[in-house]
Amino acid sequence: MGRIGLRALADLATPMAVRVAATLRVADHIVAGRRTAGDIADAAGIHADSLDRLLRHLVTVGLFTRDDKGGYALTEFGEQLRTDHPAGKRLWLDITSAVGRGDLCFVELEHSIRTGEPSYPLRYGTSFWEDLAADPALSASFDALMTHHLELDYAGIVAAYDWAALGHVVDVGGGSGGLLTALLTAHEDLSGTVVDLQGPVSAARRTFLDKGVSDRAAAVVGSFFDPLPAGAGGYVLSAVLHDWDDESAAAILKRCAEAAGDKGVVLVVEAAGAEDERASTAMDLRMLTYYGGRERSLAELGELAARAGLAVRGAHPVGYVSIVELAAV
Repeated sequence: MGRIGLRALADLATPMAVRVAATLRVADHIVAGRRTAGDIADAAGIHADSLDRLLRHLVTVGLFTRDDKGGYALTEFGEQLRTDHPAGKRLWLDITSAVGRGDLCFVELEHSIRTGEPSYPLRYGTSFWEDLAADPALSASFDALMTHHLELDYAGIVAAYDWAALGHVVDVGGGSGGLLTALLTAHEDLSGTVVDLQGPVSAARRTFLDKGVSDRAAAVVGSFFDPLPAGAGGYVLSAVLHDWDDESAAAILKRCAEAAGDKGVVLVVEAAGAEDERASTAMDLRMLTYYGGRERSLAELGELAARAGLAVRGAHPVGYVSIVELAAV
């Protein structure tokens, strides 16, 4: 790749312009009939000339078109910036959301590479999890994004494993209860419990009521570093372990193993790569910068499980994730 290609690869102007347009809901304003930068700026309370400069750049990358009267329209590509677009990508890019805010700590990536530590605290003065705990709106956005992250695969997850045979499932760090609700809806004889912090637990209880599964679902406040409700057939860790370093992830698995005993199983739902490969190198860096976590291959998950007295019993691919079944050795 030549010099021009390398500069383009390392460019920050375009990705930040896209994220700012997403944050300011420019596409929503255009859909509502505000076509010029001035009209959008008036409605959003922002600087019209600067917005026009932003949009002119995004025209060059194919997100918008601009007519000779200064009116902007969305291209098919730009439609993805609408809040109501089924792909749901705007919220991921919104820099006021938990993930959009978190992605800005990539500016401090050098710190993480030099030290092996997350760069989120360097940028914001607090850890990612402490930041969420102190801001209910930020925490709610994270739960919503994590739910969306998996809900496209819910049908596959439900079908790829014999959940009904477990009898009772504990979704450890289960957020607002989306995955557990999908499992209970598909399996009428299954019951379950979400264990999480207070904010997500309150949201999960509302989800169970709204979806009509509250008679078989419970949500309790707790930490996956503390003892978990014992005796369930399965303990699910969905997109949890990659948030943590090896020592912390092994501690979480050990708590699940203690609760599962000899008869239960631990089910890790994550993007586990092939035996010696990680599924996404970009996500691996994101986990490092956010909280010092990491993506893991199936072999690495097996090594981690062994530290908790567990072994891999099977892996069931579902789209970009896998259901990795762990059981006591």
